Amino acid sequence: MKLLQLPTVSLEQRIKEELEINPALDEGKENDEDYEEQKEEYDEREDATDIQEDFDFSDYMDDDGTPDYKYNISNKSKDDEDKQIPLSGGKTFHERVESQLSLQNLTEKEFQIGQHLIGSLDDSGYLRRELSAIEDDLAFTQNVTTDETELLKVLRVIQQLDPAGVGARDLQECLLIQIYRKDRNKLSIVLATHILEEHFTEFTKKHYEKIKKQIEITDDDLKSAIDEILKLNPKPGNSMNESAKSVQVVVPDFNMAISDGEITITLNGRNAPELKVSKEYKNMMQAYSESNKTDKAQKEALTFVKQKLDSAKWFIDAIKQRQGTLLNTMNAIATYQKAYFLDGDETNLKPMILKDIADMVHLDISTVSRVVNSKYVTTPYGTFLLKSFFSESLSTDSGEEVSTREVKKILQDLIEAEDKHKPITDDKLSQLLRDKGYNIARRTVAKYREQLHIPVARLRKEL
Repeated sequence: MKLLQLPTVSLEQRIKEELEINPALDEGKENDEDYEEQKEEYDEREDATDIQEDFDFSDYMDDDGTPDYKYNISNKSKDDEDKQIPLSGGKTFHERVESQLSLQNLTEKEFQIGQHLIGSLDDSGYLRRELSAIEDDLAFTQNVTTDETELLKVLRVIQQLDPAGVGARDLQECLLIQIYRKDRNKLSIVLATHILEEHFTEFTKKHYEKIKKQIEITDDDLKSAIDEILKLNPKPGNSMNESAKSVQVVVPDFNMAISDGEITITLNGRNAPELKVSKEYKNMMQAYSESNKTDKAQKEALTFVKQKLDSAKWFIDAIKQRQGTLLNTMNAIATYQKAYFLDGDETNLKPMILKDIADMVHLDISTVSRVVNSKYVTTPYGTFLLKSFFSESLSTDSGEEVSTREVKKILQDLIEAEDKHKPITDDKLSQLLRDKGYNIARRTVAKYREQLHIPVARLRKEL
């Protein structure tokens, strides 16, 4: 069960650990005849009690004599390319801002305060703590006596650094810092600045009519001002953080190919490592069986060898069983959702719960859950988490059971096609879905919309 729930990358690490702790487990292809012979030989000796004294066990247990390659692993098939993923080693956001601070004309005390302020910035580049709290921090942790006036002076210096908007204490201040750096001779910039200074609340709530009436401007002027504001970065710190982050790559567990209406599922080659029981340990067992004398030390040594062989055999069998369970489960999902996989249209997804697949593969629901929760499949339409193919059902007017994924896709299509000057409300969306035969209440529409990360109609409005 533990091996089953591991994704491909974690499985590679688990196999590497097992190879390191169990010298009876080796890499490489196992010859079937040798494997059966080996299995039979050490199974027959399970109850052996006679071990000879003249067998030098240290010849086999000397770790220094074991080749290094026995403890390394490359869990890839021969056809896999060895692709290296470079990791970024650039400076962090805080380090870049601090390097700019060192170029400013500051006293030693101001520079120390500036370092503390930069260290207090969150990943988005904002200073979320009150200046009074930072004043106390400096006094208690660095024995620096200051006041809010001096703190604000140093903070203003930080706010002049790049990226524009860094050091702001809220979104309004962040946007204003950026807009102040733009050309003040442009009417759109002047209007944008005025809106951010005097009508920020109305802007965030998209009450555009109120703004037009209060500052007496045309639709075109308002639109040009809003366009300038939308060019600003609400999270200046993130733009610098991205370059210092390593790229997270999803390694699919399955590959799906479609040919002539038939779906073929294969396991990622890294899920099928070539492992075998060590022949060296098999020879140890054979040597003991041919000996004539016994002593306690050699008996204990034989017990140790047998435990390692049993553990290696169990691990290989567990890996093979994992492969079989993964393939059976994925094939069942592909069969159940064949209509979707053939054309990639989400409206063809059928309602499917864990029990449906568990019944098909004759496994417990918890076992299927372990398979789908952390496994990915590469399809002609993209790479997906298996869990995403599961959904609850919803009844139509005709009594047909449809997937909630299908309803969400239709809901998303309706919103994408709406007139952005007059977005469709949840009530109207509910009515449109009922017209299509889907019995769905307004609050359910709101729930699905939130799950799709789509804002309410008022916030989708555009000029």
